[in-house]
Amino acid sequence: MVSDPTVADATNRIYESLQADNADIDLHIATLKAALMREGLKEAEFDPARLVQNNRSGRKLMQAYFRQRGVKVTFTAS
Repeated sequence: MVSDPTVADATNRIYESLQADNADIDLHIATLKAALMREGLKEAEFDPARLVQNNRSGRKLMQAYFRQRGVKVTFTAS
């Protein structure tokens, strides 16, 4: 049996998707949302250094996009 992806797995897929011009991003966000629920977490944490658009507007856009899909995004301090 294949186990459900962890938050870390889903987060890594999102980094890969962002690098690949947002390929399947909505699918990966849905996977992340389900993983967060399973693990009892309220938000997903991302490393801004791994983002394609690592600037304030890029991070705000990402937060808004994910929030519309039910996922709260925070960023690790650099």
